[in-house]
Amino acid sequence: MAKKHRETNPLQDNGLGEVREKIDALDAQIQSLISERAQLASAVAASKGKLDNAVDYYRPEREAQVLKAVRDRNEGPISDDEMLRLFREIMSVCLAQQEPLKVAFLGPEGTFTQQAVHRHFGHSVQALGVTGIDDVFTQVESTEADFGVVPVENSNQGIVSHTLDRFVDSDLKICGEIEMAIHHNLLSQAKGLAGIERIYSHQQSLSQCRNWIRQHLPSAECIAVSSNAEAARRVRHSPDAAAISSRSAAELYGVPILFARIEDRPDNATRFLVIGRQLLPASGDDKTTMMLAGYEGPGALHALLTPLAKHSLNMSRIESRPSSASRWSYVFFIDVDGHAEAEPLKSALEEMQAVSSLTRVLGSYPRAVSSRPADSDNDG
Repeated sequence: MAKKHRETNPLQDNGLGEVREKIDALDAQIQSLISERAQLASAVAASKGKLDNAVDYYRPEREAQVLKAVRDRNEGPISDDEMLRLFREIMSVCLAQQEPLKVAFLGPEGTFTQQAVHRHFGHSVQALGVTGIDDVFTQVESTEADFGVVPVENSNQGIVSHTLDRFVDSDLKICGEIEMAIHHNLLSQAKGLAGIERIYSHQQSLSQCRNWIRQHLPSAECIAVSSNAEAARRVRHSPDAAAISSRSAAELYGVPILFARIEDRPDNATRFLVIGRQLLPASGDDKTTMMLAGYEGPGALHALLTPLAKHSLNMSRIESRPSSASRWSYVFFIDVDGHAEAEPLKSALEEMQAVSSLTRVLGSYPRAVSSRPADSDNDG
């Protein structure tokens, strides 16, 4: 009778078992350290005493400092974006031990704005989807939500004017910003392009995919709806229709992706604002957004902006919007590097107030922490 040979695993012989043992040991260490971090976070919360709401425990400026340090320490092989995502989730879980933050966003579920919420706050928050930008502001103003997230600017389509206009009559503050790459996909139950008669999407997304639509679906009717997620919901059972939407909406509503990344510009990105009820302390790497109005007359805007040049402050954005004060009058929204309570911006603001009819700081907040320029694609 032939001897039975013992089957051997060459990978096992090459040390795979030893590597797995090391991984198991590291996993145990990581888990233990996360638990220890959570205990320390609870101790910090306890040192503050009994506070009324979850928002009272949250410190965005401190979180920005932690994430910047994470990015600066990262030496790979994990990308900056993935390492930042992991630490955001750890911090999100630790904060939620007290009570989850409530964050209002432009819904429904599956929108890019919801993705921005999770990118900034992690998944251990209570995300509240509402139907419009006005509703996001209202939820935060009424304290139904601790924070809100709204789109403010697209790299190709420009400003979201409704968001800026809402600040004119609101006392809410800007508490953070989120920059996110936006990739659009064509979703449909159709087997190919030939059967598609209608395309649903948000108006901005339709504009961002205009050339692709003209080339591939020139006869299709383009129908603007309230959000990309709503577009995906509408085409779930309509094989003669398609939606331009996100990958997460495709998964959420069960609609296959026929074509991925159909945006006309591969560098397409959207900037979102985090809105809250309080101004934040300095984080060390901040931006300030202001709303300004000058007295009527020649050189009014020049007079408003001269203090910034005098103090060598970088202005990264300026937008004008009609003012409710009088016909053909305007307010200006500007973004400037620095914190309103820190020099040299503090002195510049004092000088601007002397030559303006309105100088209101809408927020001084941490600059968005993102991957370093050397890193490549991020599928927002």
